Amino acid sequence: MRRMKLHSAEESGLDVSVVVPVVERYGDLKRLTAEFSDELARLSLSAEWIFVVDESQRGALAQLRELQRDSGQEVVIVLLGGAFGESAALTVGLERARGQRIVTLAAYFQVEPRGLAAAFAALDDGADLVVGRRHPRTDSRFNRAQSRLFHGLLSGLTSTGFHDISCGFKVMKRQVARELDIYGGLHRFIPVLAQNRGFTVREVPLAQRSENRGTRYHGAGAYLGRLLDVLTVFFLVKFTRKPLRFFGLLGAALFSAGFLVDLVVAIQKIFFHTGLSERAVLLLGVLLMVLGVQTLSLGLLGELVIFTHARHVREYQVAEVIRAPARPAALGAV
Repeated sequence: MRRMKLHSAEESGLDVSVVVPVVERYGDLKRLTAEFSDELARLSLSAEWIFVVDESQRGALAQLRELQRDSGQEVVIVLLGGAFGESAALTVGLERARGQRIVTLAAYFQVEPRGLAAAFAALDDGADLVVGRRHPRTDSRFNRAQSRLFHGLLSGLTSTGFHDISCGFKVMKRQVARELDIYGGLHRFIPVLAQNRGFTVREVPLAQRSENRGTRYHGAGAYLGRLLDVLTVFFLVKFTRKPLRFFGLLGAALFSAGFLVDLVVAIQKIFFHTGLSERAVLLLGVLLMVLGVQTLSLGLLGELVIFTHARHVREYQVAEVIRAPARPAALGAV
């Protein structure tokens, strides 16, 4: 499998790359950058900022161009050529990251910037990936209830104990970014996928921002998509390396049910001389056995192919990369 090609951290000399996917919504990007930049400066860390902008969020360009012009920092704006989603945006940003460590942030305020110090300390203490946990949660009861339900389902299926994997704040070593395969809706499950790869993942509690306390409602389709993503992760975590355990169990159940149905029909024919000409149950038994042999071959086997070849199947295209113009040399410089 081709791994993510990250730029050389040694050549860049950068301590940190901050990747911000601007996909579903965004806030005051200039203030977000300023507050986190101040914290990085306090920690004496050099940084670059990479904003990956989905086609649906081109309204953020005005802020980003001002930021690129006035901030005095290295700011890269990557425009995607379509509405490809957060997984694609993160993949693009991680590929272009040049820092020794990589920070991902939501495009709006979720947590306080002072959590950076605790996250970097956890990396120094042996963690490969640090995930922010908004704790204590101060938003609405509805938000907290749906979060508990989602994480309870995820923990039950994957045997993980994460509490807030939807938080955009993550700090990782370059090796984690290189190994991750993110597509579809899997950006939410980076901690689970990283832990499944053998990386050490830790959560750090971070103060939740007041801007992140509004109640968020989603349509039925969004919740159904989240459920399907959880099932996808369950399959990838549990059965990617041993898929026959899953296929065999379900296939054996279907085949056995069909075999028993047709066995009963055969016994009735042999011993009780029951006709078969109008026995629809006979066809049902045959169908169940066929499904048992071919079970999930089109769905889950296809999922396996997509997962193992995710680096070769691009869901997106980059329309443009905007870098800050070179600054003129100071007068009198030699």
